[in-house]
Amino acid sequence: MKVLCISKWAKAPSPEERGAILPKEVPATLKLYLDGVIEQMWSKLDAPGVVFLVNAESVDAAKTHVHGLPLGQAGLMDFDFIPVGPLAPLGMLIAEK
Repeated sequence: MKVLCISKWAKAPSPEERGAILPKEVPATLKLYLDGVIEQMWSKLDAPGVVFLVNAESVDAAKTHVHGLPLGQAGLMDFDFIPVGPLAPLGMLIAEK
């Protein structure tokens, strides 16, 4: 399944926290991407944060993946999780009669 993971700050990091955690966050995120867990990623344009399209067996598995990133482990980043899939009603347009 695919899960849209939309980040939000649980607590804004201090400059010290940012300096200590962000150098770890980028490689950890890239590892999830290279492992095929994160399929796509975007930067939010309306607020600081990211949006990930995650491949996972369940929403709980997606939570485990993104909360395992350094910002999540530090309690600084949280996410909204939205399971998504094919737009099934479009099948009516091609259904054979």
